[in-house]
Amino acid sequence: MKIVLRLDRLMVEKKVSLTELSEAVGITLANLSILKNNKARAVRFTTLAALCTALECQPGDLLECIEDDEQDGS
Repeated sequence: MKIVLRLDRLMVEKKVSLTELSEAVGITLANLSILKNNKARAVRFTTLAALCTALECQPGDLLECIEDDEQDGS
């Protein structure tokens, strides 16, 4: 079982760009890109809270538990 961020999907739904979200959350484009592409090994609760505030969502909207053998492209 692994946890993945569905930030890319939420950004499309909310029609927000990487640059806009980076400025709203207060993290660099590089770090936000790492989160968006599921390359992060950890996420600070403060970052998660800032993302939820900026995207007007709940943590469960951003995080998903999947089986290790499932594709990440859903």
